Amino acid sequence: MPTLRQLQYLVAIEDTEHFGRAADSVNVTQPTLSQQLKELELRLGTKLVERGRPVRLTPIGREISSRARKVMRDMEEIRAIADRGQNGMAGTIRLGVSPTIGPYLMPHVVVRLHKDFPDLKLYIREGIPADQFAELRNGRLDMMLAPLPVLGSELHSEPLFREPLQLVGAPDHPLVSKPALTMEDFAGQPVLSLDRRHPSHQQAERICEEMGAELLRDYEGTSLDSLRQMAGSGLGLAILPELYLRSETGGEDMVRRFEIKGWSQQRSIAAIWREGAAFADSYAAIAEVVAAEAREILA
Repeated sequence: MPTLRQLQYLVAIEDTEHFGRAADSVNVTQPTLSQQLKELELRLGTKLVERGRPVRLTPIGREISSRARKVMRDMEEIRAIADRGQNGMAGTIRLGVSPTIGPYLMPHVVVRLHKDFPDLKLYIREGIPADQFAELRNGRLDMMLAPLPVLGSELHSEPLFREPLQLVGAPDHPLVSKPALTMEDFAGQPVLSLDRRHPSHQQAERICEEMGAELLRDYEGTSLDSLRQMAGSGLGLAILPELYLRSETGGEDMVRRFEIKGWSQQRSIAAIWREGAAFADSYAAIAEVVAAEAREILA
């Protein structure tokens, strides 16, 4: 029978499509991974991997990999159950957080969670939501905080709060002092955004279409801080979340909000975990704390 480690190597090949990167992702040498995959193929009596560039799984390999992912998730949950014992709000929960949320909300959440559940530990990883959805499905994360929408019937999403988005620019931008601004006033204005892997990039595209503004493709930011700094320098306008603007690390020291008639742009933030997760009640309790802290800040 295949070993759990061999199944893990097969999943890594499907995820990375490269022997070297797959080996790195599971912390083994490439020869070890290659040899174990060959042994897996011998044990099962069928070819699982098409060795080319990129490396692909055969149809049977893909089917086995899909089932292996479920086995790996189940094993992770078995370990988690054993670690946490009888108290569901104890042990370590692996929480993925979007970098457009985590730094400006999680400090408040961590303080409250530690006060309410002192035996609970959070392993917090920031990352691109699309990448972290894959980690959540694969069992490498227990839950996530990310903007909606969430795609995939195998994931449960719990809407937490709606966060206003604000259009900002340099303090000396000509439109800052103009009264009674409308969306039409921003036609042709350059707007900065994070790179296209972020949900905020797609939302910025839609807002720019509504305003007739120009989304700058050559100056994509790597963080909300970089957007604020570029906007403050006059390179373009930026669409920033309210929590960021109210945070100690964000703020409005180098940018100004535009007061626009009819402006009501916002984003919805959700907690996400796998459907049927063994500790769904614990994840829901964490989600309630996140929502309460966000509402308090935004009130």
